[in-house]
Amino acid sequence: MTPPRRTGPLVGLKIVELGHYIAGPFCTRVLADLGAEVIKIEPPGGDPIRGWGAAVDGSAVWFSIHGRNKLSVVLDLKKDRDKALALLARADVLVENFRPGQIEKLGLGPDVLQKMNPRLVIARISGHGQDGPYRDRPSFGAIGEAMGGIRHLTGHPQGASDLPPPRCGISIGDDLAGMYGAIGVLAALWQRDVTGTGRGRVIDVNLVDSIFSLMEGMLPEYALDGRIRQPYGAALPTAAPTNTYPCSDGKWLAIAGNSEPIFRRLMAAIGRPELADDPSYANNALRCQHSRELDAAIAAWTRTLPAKDAQDIMEAAEVPASRLYDIADCATDPHFVARKAVLHIDDPLVGATLHPGPAIRMDGDAPETVVGWPGPALGAHNDYVLNELIK
Repeated sequence: MTPPRRTGPLVGLKIVELGHYIAGPFCTRVLADLGAEVIKIEPPGGDPIRGWGAAVDGSAVWFSIHGRNKLSVVLDLKKDRDKALALLARADVLVENFRPGQIEKLGLGPDVLQKMNPRLVIARISGHGQDGPYRDRPSFGAIGEAMGGIRHLTGHPQGASDLPPPRCGISIGDDLAGMYGAIGVLAALWQRDVTGTGRGRVIDVNLVDSIFSLMEGMLPEYALDGRIRQPYGAALPTAAPTNTYPCSDGKWLAIAGNSEPIFRRLMAAIGRPELADDPSYANNALRCQHSRELDAAIAAWTRTLPAKDAQDIMEAAEVPASRLYDIADCATDPHFVARKAVLHIDDPLVGATLHPGPAIRMDGDAPETVVGWPGPALGAHNDYVLNELIK
């Protein structure tokens, strides 16, 4: 199957994906959405993610997004190494997320590949990195979240619950590592082609470091006096009032009112203007010290209204606020629809479906043109890739 022509700033960039599950394929999806040619090499039986989640006639709807704009080729790397080498000889980039040492065992390590193709950029995404004492430990996104520090912070405030700290609901460690992988690829290509080294680099990205990079000022705070930030639930220890408040319809409203002008408007909107003049709440530092009293006052107001009505009042007062959206809210919200953040896609495998539009917008490229095709059937492009691209 010959794919449609692509548009976007990365048209002409040739990428081979040796990825499975989430992190590596997320990296290549970002690059494919920007126009790059991505050849996804899958083992016989396919990427295991093809079996995840809801399915239509055996085709997982998740893969419609996960594999979009990619060319699917089935190769057994233990038997078809020569074909893989032929694809990598013409490639600009290899993205792989096997455990460290695995591609070396297959005879596809950086020393072999860059001797054959010195311009090849190799992005390696793993659980703990390509070196260090934990290099060989198995890992998934949940482990990266646990070790990188975020799961501690998404826990309940001390004494509030005996439940374990919840995850954020998606594989954020995998997705974040994928994004860092894409950034690393583009940086290496700039150095190769613009700075003018003419040579590829090996990029080492892992789940733990990717999560750890989000920890804001916590490391220097620890170095300062040993302080360890504790979970605050839906609040923030450094800004107030900033929290999520219950509404009369059982829904929740997030409000961020921590600057002085916004705080004053917020207090007026909830009928408590006197609090804006109270010396106890004169600045953010003082409000953080008295955040419980402020949150109680705001919650007493939100409990009297449905979330949408309370949000409308906040917006009229120019106070940042939003009810907590579920996926149905996202899919039907007029702003999402107007910006084509929700795209209607006709997928031959699963039928009419919805895709998220591009998070990166380029002027002149309509969002709907980003999806050249949804995730293809396993091996859909074998003939095109193996008989035309490397004939």
